[in-house]
Amino acid sequence: MLKEGLRINKMIAALIIVAMVVVGMASAANYMYEKASVKGVGYKDVEMIISTQSGFNGQKLVEKESGSGNVIAEKTELEAERQLNGDGVPIGWVIDPYGFPCVWCGCDWPTGTLCPMDYINFTKEAEFEYMPVSYQTGTYDQKWVEKLCVQNYEIGAVLTEMYSHAEHLQKTTEVKTRGYQNTCVSNCCTGVLEANLNSNVIGVAHIGWLSRDPMPSRLLKGRHAEYGRSVEDLTGVFSIEKFIQLWGNSTCGAISVDWLPCL
Repeated sequence: MLKEGLRINKMIAALIIVAMVVVGMASAANYMYEKASVKGVGYKDVEMIISTQSGFNGQKLVEKESGSGNVIAEKTELEAERQLNGDGVPIGWVIDPYGFPCVWCGCDWPTGTLCPMDYINFTKEAEFEYMPVSYQTGTYDQKWVEKLCVQNYEIGAVLTEMYSHAEHLQKTTEVKTRGYQNTCVSNCCTGVLEANLNSNVIGVAHIGWLSRDPMPSRLLKGRHAEYGRSVEDLTGVFSIEKFIQLWGNSTCGAISVDWLPCL
């Protein structure tokens, strides 16, 4: 009987451990934050991939940086959170200031209103100088490459900022993208993608944005109607300043990026 009791206790303990593992898997981290500062000389290779929803939903951010030489300064800050299900329905309901369930999230409500949304905030300040470096482990000789792609599937908007073959690159990038639930009343903001780009580069630069209807059109045989695009390619020595604002409609509120910096 004693052995049988011990065996049953072991089985119960094993089931409890399995249950804890399952609960841990179900409560995956839906909030992501990273802040970094890097200086030095050598070879650098960094990749960052963020996705608030699986598949062709939510907000996406991909950044790739590599090169050899002098990292004069680099400061990066990223904040992202998944608050919506893939179909745009909020995970939980909240109550608006007027006592109604939050079925109009994204509209221009009073300050302090809590509404479920997906969002990514990304800021980066960096300055790089190219030169080959050699160590006992080998020689690293690569001009700087900086690639950033941000996608907002709620409003069909995408932004690309890319530099390659850069002998010198100094840049400040601030991007904010967010998506609200799809169920809205009239004059409702379904999503926002805003960017403030400021850079000085000796090399190749490519900056572009695209706006398409999130829903495919039967008139276009299942393709997405394109509302606008901008593509700029530069090779040489350039100073670039761009402000890009893509909204779900014209009632999304005030500009959220700091277009005028404090001096």
